[in-house]
Amino acid sequence: MHDNFEDHDESIEYEIEVETDSDVHAIPDDGLVLARDMLPSRLPIIPLRPRPAFPGVIIPLTVNGEARVRTVKQAMESESQAIGLVMVKELDEDDSTTNLQKVGVAAKILKLIHADKDSAHVLVNSLERFSIEEVHELNEVISVDVTYFLSAVYSENPELKAYSMAIISTLKELVQINPLYSEEIKLFLGRTSMDDPARLTDFAANLTNADGFELQDVLETFDIHRRIDKVLVLLKKELEVSRLQTKISQQIEEKISKQQREFFLREQFKAIKKELGLEKEGKVSEIEKYQERLKKLTLSEEAQKAVDEEIEKLQLIEPSSPEYNVSRNYLDWLTILPWGKFSKDSYDLKRARRVLDRDHYGLEDVKERILEFIAVGKMKGDISGSILCLVGPPGVGKTSVGKSIADALKRKFYRFSVGGMRDEAEIKGHRRTYIGAMPGKAIQAMKSAGTANPVLMLDEIDKIGASFQGDPASALLEVLDPEQNGSFRDHYLDVPFDLSNVMFIATANQMDTIPAPLLDRMEIIHLSGYILEEKLEIARRYLIPKSLKSHGMNRSQVSINKSTIADIVDRYAREAGVRGLENKIKKIMRKAAMEFAEGRVDKVQVIKRDIEKYLGKPVFAEEELIKDSPGVVTGLAWTRMGGATLQIEATAMKSKSKGFKQTGQLGKVMVESSEIAYSYVMGHLDRYKIPEDYFDGHFIHLHVPAGATPKDGPSAGITMTTALLSMIMQKPVRKKLGMTGELSLTGSVLPIGGVKEKTIAARRAGLKTLIFPSENKKDYDDLADYLREGIEVHFVKDYTEVFKLAFEA
Repeated sequence: MHDNFEDHDESIEYEIEVETDSDVHAIPDDGLVLARDMLPSRLPIIPLRPRPAFPGVIIPLTVNGEARVRTVKQAMESESQAIGLVMVKELDEDDSTTNLQKVGVAAKILKLIHADKDSAHVLVNSLERFSIEEVHELNEVISVDVTYFLSAVYSENPELKAYSMAIISTLKELVQINPLYSEEIKLFLGRTSMDDPARLTDFAANLTNADGFELQDVLETFDIHRRIDKVLVLLKKELEVSRLQTKISQQIEEKISKQQREFFLREQFKAIKKELGLEKEGKVSEIEKYQERLKKLTLSEEAQKAVDEEIEKLQLIEPSSPEYNVSRNYLDWLTILPWGKFSKDSYDLKRARRVLDRDHYGLEDVKERILEFIAVGKMKGDISGSILCLVGPPGVGKTSVGKSIADALKRKFYRFSVGGMRDEAEIKGHRRTYIGAMPGKAIQAMKSAGTANPVLMLDEIDKIGASFQGDPASALLEVLDPEQNGSFRDHYLDVPFDLSNVMFIATANQMDTIPAPLLDRMEIIHLSGYILEEKLEIARRYLIPKSLKSHGMNRSQVSINKSTIADIVDRYAREAGVRGLENKIKKIMRKAAMEFAEGRVDKVQVIKRDIEKYLGKPVFAEEELIKDSPGVVTGLAWTRMGGATLQIEATAMKSKSKGFKQTGQLGKVMVESSEIAYSYVMGHLDRYKIPEDYFDGHFIHLHVPAGATPKDGPSAGITMTTALLSMIMQKPVRKKLGMTGELSLTGSVLPIGGVKEKTIAARRAGLKTLIFPSENKKDYDDLADYLREGIEVHFVKDYTEVFKLAFEA
């Protein structure tokens, strides 16, 4: 085939009409055959995608479509066997007379390799450029009238020779980088001389992987100098791309070679160590590790059976099997748990009291309950099955009390939070069939503690959730119930584990949201909060030293006197706990550290007048809490944050009809309390000397600040009634008076909860006289003397007693 092409090429001579130029000469006329006699002026056209053809190149073509097959056959039947190859303008559009570039290449069909109705494979030899003058279409066969641009013969020209050498040099570099180019260059040299710059340029352009439209631009460039310039740019781009490809390939090969080398070396190292007896196979060493662990444990019969079966199974599994890792992880968990490992309990009450006093100031009632609890354990010989629930506002020391209990008993302590937990599997684990399965929190805690009798703290048990994935609170029942947890079965382990020796301590801010079955299994200990005197001592003994240490300072650099701390508590940190007070002390320490960092050398002594400089404007002011004006009465309330005081306000507006309105984000129970108060006053106008038509001409408005804080509960009944009477009589209640109690329609004062928290809130607010329901006297009598000191308390059964105390005393 190649020889046929050479014969054909040698038999053609071209007569070229060119302008006189020093480097171009016309071929002599003697005996020449004109090119126009060999190539017809009208050619059938094959549209090309995605790149054009160039003169002097043999191209294998695949033609698709019935019309294009007819075009090829028509060309084969012609005398010249010539065909036109033209690139399309738009690659995505169909072949049409309008979708053809203006310049193409005339080619001679050398061989029809295969042809059927819809496709043909041909080998063509591209000859010369042409430009399209006119386009014709008949039966979907496109033909064009063309004008040829025949190749010239160039005489020796230094500039063209330099250009040619530049192309040849670039081609040599390409061959060195990518040897695949060498085959094409050999074929080209077999047909054409490197001394022909036109053919060399076209060949070089055809060799590149440039964009089709860039190549079409080269094809349409008839001036040899400009054409060489464009082709050199394309060759340089091709060279850079080839270099980059080679670099990437080398990097990948180096990386793979390095990994393979390391792999072989590791395998050889393993084999050498095995031969010398320095190392055993991974599976053997794993099994020996588990057996060594088992010697130190006392497993139950069922657990021992499960371990033996799993070890036997592991011996049969190949390490490459996915099941191998599942089995290994399961054995790891079974053998790492503290089966039969116990720490020795300490029932030394004197030591326990020292530990509790060391870690906490105040909370005498709480300490007494804990010591009683330890004393019972001493008499029994163990404290198994014990579940305490510490209930109190944030910052009162629930978590630290749990740590102190563990310290007093000399037990390991582990804490995890169940707040927001929504998935039962977090308590009881996932079944081993799931990818990434692991035991639940209870078993994880036992692993971390390392003993079978630790103190486990379940934080925020009042905030446990539920979802479609199960109810964690129900799962906790099995964990906490002393009748069930002796054989707690985690979903992952699937063997019983004894949790009966664990001491569980739960913490909560309130009991309302703890599920009743869970609450029933726990012993409740209330931590109500701290009064001013307690906060002063806590700040002096714990908070200030701790804050100094955490900020890199000592007592010789910063001091805060007692009266300053008292002022900070009263004006900036009135919450039940001490977390807010601790944050304020930290703020002072940060500002002091800034002063020392800027060059201060003398001691920072924080006194009262400096407080605003360090902490800004006060958050609370005394007048906010106690207002001696008609229609305003101070009530006592219990919240999750501890005790609090509420200012209940009432006012009346003249109206043609009666009406009653409540504001302040009141809950349903509190709204009902206000309606009972309103009805009670309306039903007892004569008793309190109120005109009978007063409500007919007034619209009553009751408000409980702050408006953005939700409130609920029945204990504000007598406070609301007193506010209404104070507003109607335009007479303020006695100074520094606070009250709490539920009111019935008959005027009975019913008992309330949170007596301790409300008493602490009253002391914090500076109230001197309190009114409680008579049935709450026993609760008040249980309070420590220091809480009752300086407060006058009255216990009432009927509202008439409240009225006398508020207005007539």
